[in-house]
Amino acid sequence: MKAFDVERARFNMIEQQVRTWDVLDQEVLDLLFTVRREEYVPAAYRTLAFADLEIPLGDGQFMWTPKMEARVLQDLAIRPGESVLEIGTGSGYFTALCAARGALVTSVEIDAARATEARAKLAAHGFAKIRVETGDGARGWGRESYDAVVLTGATPVLPDGFVAQVGPGGRLFAVVGDAPAMKARLYRSAGNGRLAAEDLFETVIPPLVHAVVPERFVF
Repeated sequence: MKAFDVERARFNMIEQQVRTWDVLDQEVLDLLFTVRREEYVPAAYRTLAFADLEIPLGDGQFMWTPKMEARVLQDLAIRPGESVLEIGTGSGYFTALCAARGALVTSVEIDAARATEARAKLAAHGFAKIRVETGDGARGWGRESYDAVVLTGATPVLPDGFVAQVGPGGRLFAVVGDAPAMKARLYRSAGNGRLAAEDLFETVIPPLVHAVVPERFVF
């Protein structure tokens, strides 16, 4: 049996999946070579690290597809020294990508065991300045504001708590709505505590644990 060629698989992922999703930022593409995705994938799925699918993390949670990770990283346009709030650490891979762009990342994970594992992986790969917090961030986290906020699970409605956490000139990425009609949306600070929204693409991903749902009329 021919040995699995990791670097060929990585190259094919970038050229056949990521580029075709309009990810053309060379810095983002370069990070996909240097931040090694397979080292954040659960061991049982290591050979699927470069496949165009959502890899299970347990408890109904999944890693994003590689093309979505790259597209969101590009659209957030994170710059060195910026602060980032990530809700849903998951495997820690997207956390690592943000940190590799020079961001100061605070990541919140509701599952204590998953947070511990991600914290250890990130530290082992030299990302010592990332703060991985354990807690429920579905409605926001703390009172600090950030240059970029990213929700890695869907939310039927965007909680007001996040609006206040987007600093001047800041951006927020969230997948909003209910399946099968979810929209990946980029919000930008519009001043006076307001956000301007831009729809990027349609997708369906699992919701955040304890995601805020809209009030329903009862007759």
